[in-house]
Amino acid sequence: MRRVGAILHRFSNGISLKCPTHSLSIQRGVFLGSGDASLSSNSSNSSSLLLLYEEKHRDSSGYQVNNVRKIWTFPPVCMGRRSCKIAGRKGAQDAKKAKLYCRLGKEVVSAVKKGGANPESNTALAALIDKFKELDVPKEILERNIKRASEKGQEAFIEKIYEVYGLGGVSIVVEVSTDKIKRSVAVIREVVKDHGGKMADPGSVLFKFRRARVVNIKVTDADRDQLLGIALDAGAEDVIEPPTYEDDSDEDRSESYYKVVSPAENYAAILSKLREERISFETDNGSELLPISTIEVDDEAVELNKVLMSKLLELDDVDAVYTDQK
Repeated sequence: MRRVGAILHRFSNGISLKCPTHSLSIQRGVFLGSGDASLSSNSSNSSSLLLLYEEKHRDSSGYQVNNVRKIWTFPPVCMGRRSCKIAGRKGAQDAKKAKLYCRLGKEVVSAVKKGGANPESNTALAALIDKFKELDVPKEILERNIKRASEKGQEAFIEKIYEVYGLGGVSIVVEVSTDKIKRSVAVIREVVKDHGGKMADPGSVLFKFRRARVVNIKVTDADRDQLLGIALDAGAEDVIEPPTYEDDSDEDRSESYYKVVSPAENYAAILSKLREERISFETDNGSELLPISTIEVDDEAVELNKVLMSKLLELDDVDAVYTDQK
């Protein structure tokens, strides 16, 4: 074990294995300056790993020549609005779906806690079962959370809304469902403070948003004009097109979504019509906060606010985060 520990220690601090023809050195966060034979450590807090492979040989005149090849074990961090848009969209819908399942699970626990596990006598649970079917949520999630509600020490969940000022005057709304209020507000305050935001007073941000029933449809899954006709015929209020930027690529476009905005009474009819027309849509909670108007900020604020919102969404108690950032 001591030998293994020594080897790992040497690798973590950088080693050089010298051979007659070549050597391999491993450095954490190391960069080689252009035209410079020395290695300098990167001052940033990078977790990437760079392998420097040094080849030594002699040229035709007898002089020793050293060639250093760089091999990244992880790609360098991309910068800029376009690259971060692409990176941010990867896996975003999977994360959104996971948040939906978590949120619905909490609602099931609260409903069972208040009215029992029998949907015939518990109207709130019966309504949730219908919602699970409507949104195509796996049945095992319902069953797992009904069982969870009966566990000793499991409390009912309480819904809360926290309002936040982001960078550049951006407004952020954080929806929370928690069984421990003090815990949730403490961790949210910490994340907001650590990432440059500021907690806002109740009501100072929320008035900039409106509650709506929304269906998200990938742009590659529907023709714009066809979707507009189907949605409006089924009783939708509007179809919001995704924002576009000059530097958008085909990949950007393929990862964008239309938002079909609907009155509550027409929501089920719109889902039924979309299924009838074989148009795929993303399962969500069916309800979102939409900004009444959006604001545009500089690239630096855009990226910092994205990090803040991403960190908030990682919290277990947080169900959704909304912003008026364009």
